[in-house]
Amino acid sequence: MHLLVTGGAGFIGSNLIRHVIDRPEILKLVNLDCLTYAGHIENLYGVDRHPKYLFEKVDLRNKADVARVVRDHSITHVMHLAAESHVDRSILGPDDFIQTNVIGTVNLLEACRASWFDSRSSVAWSLPKFRFLNVSTDEVYGSLGPTGCFTETTPYAPNSPYSASKAASDMLVRAYYRTYGLPTITTNCSNNYGPYQFPEKLIPVVIQNITLRKPIPVYGDGTNIRDWLHVQDHAEALWLVLCQGRVGETYNIGGNNEWANIRIVELICEIMDELVPELGGNSRKLITFVEDRLGHDRRYAIDATKIARELCWKPARRFEDGLRETVTWYLQNRDWTKQMMNGVAKPRQS
Repeated sequence: MHLLVTGGAGFIGSNLIRHVIDRPEILKLVNLDCLTYAGHIENLYGVDRHPKYLFEKVDLRNKADVARVVRDHSITHVMHLAAESHVDRSILGPDDFIQTNVIGTVNLLEACRASWFDSRSSVAWSLPKFRFLNVSTDEVYGSLGPTGCFTETTPYAPNSPYSASKAASDMLVRAYYRTYGLPTITTNCSNNYGPYQFPEKLIPVVIQNITLRKPIPVYGDGTNIRDWLHVQDHAEALWLVLCQGRVGETYNIGGNNEWANIRIVELICEIMDELVPELGGNSRKLITFVEDRLGHDRRYAIDATKIARELCWKPARRFEDGLRETVTWYLQNRDWTKQMMNGVAKPRQS
């Protein structure tokens, strides 16, 4: 396996690379990342010295460079994670999301089609050798009411420029499978949490603001519900899908952990007050309700029955334990957080 991971310097990508780099199937692992504000090579400290690891600083929007990477490294497997991913940023400026998430995905699909197919007959040669895994989000499905879960057959109904760009990416991946026979698989995951998440998302924002004794912004009334998945559980699921998933299929990956945003914030306050009493305690007093995000989806929840049935995957971490581990990691890596935020203008929260 010559594995290409796009977006490997980001949150999920760096955790994924750490999770799979020692797998014996992998002979070469190429990390393609253009190192935007949310992608940092420091996230791969230690891994960057691994004999299998190679880094390519390439922007997915550059069609020629993407084709070169796939061709020159004889890529056989792709895990496509690179994306602009912050909803607030997509509301303020959707163009980058279209260029990276849509055009960038097309460039990668075209590079794989050119490399994996016989140009004379447009027929893939030795197709079982190749896999293209498209890593997407549950936000493409839109918003749920108080009951029910997203399944793999739920119609797409994206409500933000970010989720619309990811929905377009997913449809293109599907079209390349249906039209050209490109061996693609798509996953749609719920909210990830864990180490190395850029501190603009909900959990690291809350930790950082408590540390600095700053107001903790909570959108609306705080009752929007998300399904939370530890990033290392997600990484294991992605590896299983890449190796064992059925080509042309979609797999939903969820943590079966529905929590209202306000309850997440309160849990972090409790953990921080316990672990860092010198901050003064009573961190809940920092909670500040702010004007709701435009088009804020009310609830997401994933039905992960299919991946459990076909690939025997289920999340290994209890949410309360994973959240405590995450808070502890950020407390032990405050210099990393400062480095990530240095000179970056951040939106209010995820």
